[in-house]
Amino acid sequence: MKTPGLPFALALSLLPLAARAQVAVRIQVALPAAPPLVVVQPGVQVVAEQDEEVFYANDWYWVQRDANWYRARTPRSAFVFVERRRVPVAIVRLPPGRYRHWRREEAREERREWRAHERRAWHKDHGRDRDRDRHDRRDD
Repeated sequence: MKTPGLPFALALSLLPLAARAQVAVRIQVALPAAPPLVVVQPGVQVVAEQDEEVFYANDWYWVQRDANWYRARTPRSAFVFVERRRVPVAIVRLPPGRYRHWRREEAREERREWRAHERRAWHKDHGRDRDRDRHDRRDD
């Protein structure tokens, strides 16, 4: 009489191997060998004038297609699927589509606007402090 337990035990022993198998999803992105990068915020750059947003951060190139993220070590290699939790937070928080066809001139203008905003905020905060200091000195 054959024991049915032996084939079952063999199948169970192979189960961990099947569970470890992964499907690697790869995509190609048409990038030049040395793509021009533009800083969009500290630690995040975007490839200038591309049809789709390709970011460079943490020594990786990143691209999002549909709801999936992909990364590549070099601009000419295949981009491999990455779980969203592994994508730098600074990139995930960027508004989708904002940096498509991004140019250096737009980056300069955005930095100028940000600096002007920072200056206004600084003067607003410090101007109030100076007025309070003057008022406090008059009371002495």
